[in-house]
Amino acid sequence: MILITSDIKLADAIHSNYLLIPVVTRFGIRLGFGDKTVKTVCEEHGVDVEFFTTILNVFSHESYFPQERLLRFDVIQLVGYLKKTHSYYRAVLIPMLDKNMETFVQSASKSSESEVLLIKNFFAQYKAELMAHLKREETITFPYIAELVKKGNTRQLHEKYSMKVFESEHDNVDEKLYDLKNILIKYLQGDYNEGARNTLIFNIFRLEKDLKDHTRIEDKILTPMVKQMEQALFESNA
Repeated sequence: MILITSDIKLADAIHSNYLLIPVVTRFGIRLGFGDKTVKTVCEEHGVDVEFFTTILNVFSHESYFPQERLLRFDVIQLVGYLKKTHSYYRAVLIPMLDKNMETFVQSASKSSESEVLLIKNFFAQYKAELMAHLKREETITFPYIAELVKKGNTRQLHEKYSMKVFESEHDNVDEKLYDLKNILIKYLQGDYNEGARNTLIFNIFRLEKDLKDHTRIEDKILTPMVKQMEQALFESNA
């Protein structure tokens, strides 16, 4: 995959990695931009081109992670992107997996029904945990960060919450997806539609990849950025 810069065509970036399509749309950019460069498309949509290219490269190259550069970005801009990612999970990936799962379950014969229903229940439990994880960030972590940006009373805020609490509570929501993939790939046998199983596995891989990159941004960028803010504000209010 190519390293994405501001002067390459956005279409070429997507051709190099089709998984960037939902990442691009999270910035409010719709497909149909012709042969325009990344810089031109960003300017037309009022998107910070440096932030845009950095996020796309993080998703395209697992080893690409310019932490010092990302720490310079606006934390509210970063939170806005993370919120859009949450919306994408709720509106697109999870409903798609629900449909994939239902198709897979319905394709099973009577003799395999109990096995595939166990898979369905396993995914339902995971989905509930993921939704709780997203809600916790949206109702506690992100509002807390917004209050820090407003330079509120840092001592009072710390009595209720801090990024140390976020770190201790921040579970890896992609781990159970690995277990689910393993069951589907290595252990599940029976009479069902093979294409339905393959589609389900493929889209679990998609969600897992997106979640890993999402978590990496939160752990390596959001957390240290906000902890720096906490320290600076705490010292100024001392």
